[in-house]
Amino acid sequence: MKTLVLLSGGMDSVTALYWAAQEHEVVGTVSFDYGSKHNAKELPMAQWHAKQLGVKHDVIALDFMNQLFASDLLQSGGDIPDGHYAEESMKRTVVPFRNGIMLAIACGLAESREADALVIAAHSGDHAIYPDCREPFMEAMAEAMKQGTYAGIGLLRPFMNGDKTEIARRGHAMGVNYGMTWSCYKGGVIHCGTCGTCVERREAFILAGIEDPTVYESLEPLPKLRMKAFPP
Repeated sequence: MKTLVLLSGGMDSVTALYWAAQEHEVVGTVSFDYGSKHNAKELPMAQWHAKQLGVKHDVIALDFMNQLFASDLLQSGGDIPDGHYAEESMKRTVVPFRNGIMLAIACGLAESREADALVIAAHSGDHAIYPDCREPFMEAMAEAMKQGTYAGIGLLRPFMNGDKTEIARRGHAMGVNYGMTWSCYKGGVIHCGTCGTCVERREAFILAGIEDPTVYESLEPLPKLRMKAFPP
């Protein structure tokens, strides 16, 4: 199956790229520059991995999100909260309907590239906070993509029932270089180690029993709250 991979440059999407390269034919990757605080750190990672696999990498600018949408994830928003990824405060980082917008654009690109399906790396750890990462939303988008294209573009979501620990294990088994991925929402010189995405990243490597190649500004104890680890 010919696939187009949504590739942010984070752990999840990079792992999804290598999964797709093993299971299908990757005809391209697409990233979105939508004005997030960490876009400038993620996009070079996405480009690097696409180059490693010899696949085309497109970056699509969505400037209107930063200009018009309300979210602390955006450069126009407030400070990124610290704490666990599943805490209520992380709702401040939701970019309204982000995945819906990106999937719609990527679907058009996929049909233009004669792909059969899109690959998205949404996983169970996203479900608590992000409504556009949940399976009912993905099912609805998958049906819209199928009905709205001549090609009947599909939506592959290989990690939907797993969490970031499972993703780390699967990527490690495929030889993914996680040192060339970015998670921190703050977008500083190095990972802060305390924001929700840094906490989730640190936790995933610990639970997976894999060495974490990331340099963090802080290694303060992780918050107690966490979701059940995905079994080995």
